[in-house]
Amino acid sequence: MPHPYIPNSAPEVRAEMLRIIGAKSIDDLYTTVPKELRYNDRLPLEEGIPEEGRLRRHVTGILNKNTPATEMLSFLGAGCYQHEVPAVCDEINRRGEFVTSYAGDTYGDHGRLQALWEFQDLMAELVELDVVTTPNYDWSTAAAMALRSSVMLTGRKRVLVPAALLLDRRLVFADYLSHDVQVDEIPFNEETGLLDLDALRAALADDVAAVYIEYPNALGVVDFQAPEVVELAHEHGALAVVGADPTGLGLLAAPGSFGADFAVGDVQPLGMHMSYGGGLSGYLAFHNDPAVIESCPAFIFAKTETLEPGQNGFGYLNFDRTHYVKRGEGSQNGGTTTALWAITAAAYLGLLGPQGLRELGEGLMQRSRYAAERLGEIPGVTGPRFSGPILKEFVITYDNHEVAAVDDALRARGIFGGKDLSVDFPTLGRSSLWAVTEVHTKDDIDRLVEVLTEVLA
Repeated sequence: MPHPYIPNSAPEVRAEMLRIIGAKSIDDLYTTVPKELRYNDRLPLEEGIPEEGRLRRHVTGILNKNTPATEMLSFLGAGCYQHEVPAVCDEINRRGEFVTSYAGDTYGDHGRLQALWEFQDLMAELVELDVVTTPNYDWSTAAAMALRSSVMLTGRKRVLVPAALLLDRRLVFADYLSHDVQVDEIPFNEETGLLDLDALRAALADDVAAVYIEYPNALGVVDFQAPEVVELAHEHGALAVVGADPTGLGLLAAPGSFGADFAVGDVQPLGMHMSYGGGLSGYLAFHNDPAVIESCPAFIFAKTETLEPGQNGFGYLNFDRTHYVKRGEGSQNGGTTTALWAITAAAYLGLLGPQGLRELGEGLMQRSRYAAERLGEIPGVTGPRFSGPILKEFVITYDNHEVAAVDDALRARGIFGGKDLSVDFPTLGRSSLWAVTEVHTKDDIDRLVEVLTEVLA
């Protein structure tokens, strides 16, 4: 029988869809999944809860099993960060005209299109590039899209990326590129954490479509060699993709200022709460080149004059390249939530302004440097692991303790410790990545040092 909440569940509709795609049954769609990984029984789901009050208590009970960072002293980062969220960001984020106008088209636009355009305008100024798309899922997706566009624009089938990448970024790159593009990793200097430029020079050739570099990188090191990396890429006819944390761009050079062809990153630090790892939203920026614009299957909003003097209209640019038009043939997907995060980021950037962003960057550097040096004073700890400059993250290494055991002991004392790097970077040994932001006070850092000293004793 058709399910009232599941579209296309009527038997005749399902049979027709299978016939069109050439499949005999639903099981044919899962033949690429190994049999041992398939669950062939009925899911042990509980009976539905029809009463609203009882359902609310049930869901609240599930959520209460989580321990949020707001109830602990947290130093977790690695792509999702606990920054201060001004109250105005939440207020704007929850406004009905932004939350409920799904696509912001003429039938439902109450300022949403202009708000998204304002985001693009603010981000373009921040990264010093001409065009910014509405955000996609996260930093990794934005970077993969930029690399894929580089392959299309150059006709080449090889890209160079840093070895200083977290595992999730590597996996997204593999998903977007590995079926027809060769992805080569460039090692980092074991002492500084910076990209090995000699290795980059040796790897560069006329078949390279793009070189990707991040600052800060996955080890927290601000790779000040980024301008030289861009120059080296251009010397070989390759494009340069620069990943940049926007919280540092009030202080650090903007990617566009030193010649980047693409700038990517995540706007989650710009006014978004952490939410089970969510709140992520990847920005993508590039030059105002028709060929580049056409290579990116992402939403772009443009401003134009109207028949009414002094009034502007806002609408889609490059719409026929998006999955909304291409549907099943689309090469990229986007989400309504990421557009809502864009509006939130616009509010945050407008609130802080250039001076506020500069002060934010300075505060991050000061706090993280203080924390890294204090932790490095603890017996049995090497910190920071790398000598390169840091913005808000750094790596420390334990001489005789496993990271997981230390994190468990810290959690029992009300502290979320750093991210265990044993999976992402097994060659670094007992190392963890720590994040320090403007939410951390000197007292917080001193408390951490005191507790960690006790744990390691």
